Amino acid sequence: MSLLIGDNLVVSMHYTLTDDEGNVLDSSEGAEPLTYLHGAGNIIPGLEKALVGKVAGDTEQVKVEPAEAYGEVMSELIQVVEKAAFQGIESVEPGMSFQAQAADGTVQHIVVQSVEGEEVTIDANHPLAGVTLNFDVEIVSVREATEEEVSHGHVH
Repeated sequence: MSLLIGDNLVVSMHYTLTDDEGNVLDSSEGAEPLTYLHGAGNIIPGLEKALVGKVAGDTEQVKVEPAEAYGEVMSELIQVVEKAAFQGIESVEPGMSFQAQAADGTVQHIVVQSVEGEEVTIDANHPLAGVTLNFDVEIVSVREATEEEVSHGHVH
């Protein structure tokens, strides 16, 4: 009997992720399948919900709206800072990405959007914020998680 995907099961799947224009954003093609612990928040919520009840061998096309993926673009995460904030960086260019520490101590991933004189516009939104994601998924296997995997919240 095939296991139905649900909490505390280890799922392996191949996937291709595209945006609404058909651009491939990520894929497991030519690589090992993605393996995750279902119900532990290891993949985006919209995809996890869509896979509940599926079994090994199933193929699925899943459209995930931003609210169930990486969220909407938050304008407060787009800021203009002085070029001097990039100490030790010789040339700051659009498209460069950096790790920055937020006021609350968390690490943020920021991308330089533009540079105008001494002003640099940065964006701390996830690169896929505001993007509708389209997954083509093939479930490779589903198995019971070990006690250790469940207690650690990820696959070993």
